[in-house]
Amino acid sequence: MTGPTSPAPRRSALLRAATAVAVAVPLCTAGWLGWRALDDSGPAGAAASATPAAAPPAATASGDPGQATPTTPPTSTAPTGTPTGTPTGTPTDSPTGTPTPTATPESPAPGPGDLAGRTVVLDPGHNPGNFSHPTEINRQVDVGNGRKECDTTGTETDAGYTEADYTLDVTRRARALLTARGAKVVLVQDGDRPWGPCVDERARAGADAHADVALSVHGDGGPASGSGFHVIMPAKVVAGKADNSAIIEPSHRLGLLLRDRFHAATGEPYADYIATDGLDTRSDLGGLNLSAVPKVFIECGNMRNSADARRMTDPQWRQQAAQGIADALAAYLTTR
Repeated sequence: MTGPTSPAPRRSALLRAATAVAVAVPLCTAGWLGWRALDDSGPAGAAASATPAAAPPAATASGDPGQATPTTPPTSTAPTGTPTGTPTGTPTDSPTGTPTPTATPESPAPGPGDLAGRTVVLDPGHNPGNFSHPTEINRQVDVGNGRKECDTTGTETDAGYTEADYTLDVTRRARALLTARGAKVVLVQDGDRPWGPCVDERARAGADAHADVALSVHGDGGPASGSGFHVIMPAKVVAGKADNSAIIEPSHRLGLLLRDRFHAATGEPYADYIATDGLDTRSDLGGLNLSAVPKVFIECGNMRNSADARRMTDPQWRQQAAQGIADALAAYLTTR
């Protein structure tokens, strides 16, 4: 029925209109209440909106770049306790309270091919196999102004997630990001060596690859009460076989870019237990003393701190860390 077939008395029309309004009001009210029940603007919705966005697919600690990483955070609890013995696994705890990355207006927009012709050396600190080769890694090597161990085992979280596993995963992720922009990326080790290499070989890797720049990725083993990241830049060393005079200025420029881009990508604060404003300058690291190309180290967080450990064991946060590293290297290479 599409409508009345003859005119109805005026009083009947008014009565019908009043009746329709009386029915529509409670129906609309019920519908609005139902919509609010499904809306994300309540307490549950606020919690969801604070969760960091899922990272793009990237390499896992044992996989090749480009392999998809599940974007749903694991549900295991944060590691606690004191480490005992050799590490026993690779937790992927989802962080609580992960800092929200801040925007970087100066960050170069990703552009396929804009790094073509550039070569980057990425140095994943330590090696998962170092635990099994104490004799080899304890051998002393010349770093110019002294002698140091060939390499060390590195640190780990209380749950046993090792620095070596962390650094290899993050450098693989950074390699994928830089390669997508056209750069040639060389890893000093890619999980393909039983131990090492020694710090003097790591320092030579930049020159051997005819690289434009090199960067060493680490996680710190500071006091459990301290947190945050810092960047280590080379002090001038002219001693023995070391003379890094030519790389001091460009390395310090890279260090500033890395500090700013890493902070912007991850939201991680500057270290509160070492360095000043996230920057440190050292003359005791063979990887910096002996390098012939601009190079810095980054300690991405304190693995002995529970909050930093939760972040560093989360694959989504590691993707953000890799993004900050890639952004810094791209900025350095495109603004020289």
